[in-house]
Amino acid sequence: MQKVQINDLSISYGNKQGVHGIDLNAKPGQFLTILGPSGCGKTSTLRAIAGLEEPDLGQIIIGDRVVFSKEKAVIVPPEQRNVGFIFQSYALWPHMTVEQNITLALKEKKFNLKEIQVRLRQALEMVQMEEYSARYPSELSGGQQQRVAVSRLIALKSGILLMDEPLSNLDSKLRIEMRAEIRRLHDELSATTVYVTHDQTEALTLSDKIIVMNEGRIVQNDNPYNIYHHPKNIFVAEFIGEPQMNFFKGQIAVNSSLTTFFCRDFQIPIYGKKELINKKLILAIRPENIELSMAKRENWLHLLVKSIQPTGPNTIIQAQVGGSVFTILQPGFITLELNKSLWINFEPKDMHFFDIDTGLNIVSE
Repeated sequence: MQKVQINDLSISYGNKQGVHGIDLNAKPGQFLTILGPSGCGKTSTLRAIAGLEEPDLGQIIIGDRVVFSKEKAVIVPPEQRNVGFIFQSYALWPHMTVEQNITLALKEKKFNLKEIQVRLRQALEMVQMEEYSARYPSELSGGQQQRVAVSRLIALKSGILLMDEPLSNLDSKLRIEMRAEIRRLHDELSATTVYVTHDQTEALTLSDKIIVMNEGRIVQNDNPYNIYHHPKNIFVAEFIGEPQMNFFKGQIAVNSSLTTFFCRDFQIPIYGKKELINKKLILAIRPENIELSMAKRENWLHLLVKSIQPTGPNTIIQAQVGGSVFTILQPGFITLELNKSLWINFEPKDMHFFDIDTGLNIVSE
């Protein structure tokens, strides 16, 4: 197993800087995901690791070998980095069969015929594509093409797997199947994987570590649990979670010895947080952390139902107090009348407070 390490990496395109001096460390055997919106620099970073993009500054280490260093004038070409790469488009040769697509790189590396056939058989078995070896990419479904791209990596036996949005072209059912397949293969191959996606579900379900990027910078580097439950700033809080977190601008103050968060349309008691009194803040609460009652409850917040979206296993409810709208996630298939009264409550431990100027989570500062 090999590590992938990036130090102070910067990439620019003309006058525009795409990646701003980032550091990254994927430990041997780790599944690391770079997550972020389009244009945040995640694919440029992955291509730099593969040798398909030349950075302006920084250093890239694969295993114990420096494969790029601007300072030392080291640039190892892609074919000598011993990494496997899956592109978003899968990059299969349309005029070649599945077998030919998988064995092409092995032939170019001068493996003997017996070794090529052994690796081909093993790779096809691992992705359950043995019966499709003579077919062309045009004769395969999107999911089957994706499996061929994965099997090509398996045949190469690369210690480093680089994947750029490999599931984005698949329907939701296939994405769920292939997520499990990719993680299983990562574990079986004892590989180190660097995976790029804009899909938070892929990141949370696949990863040992997640790096969240925005505008060419790393905004949080953490395990999936902390990325979800302890977002470092407003950007991460907004980007992670579906339905999205609820956000309300307000201020904490003391009223008759009770510490309270005052918003434009409501107020709720807060326990502790006295150090934040008179500070302008943003309160955030995840939809699934809101408790709901159809009967009036003392000291609970009264709302009116404005939208109901049953999804099958869950129901998304939007309810309003004044001009403020809460999104509430409840288990089960729920039906409610519009404008019906309901009451909500949430625990202090589930509240997040963000600085209104810096966007930082107060706990994380």
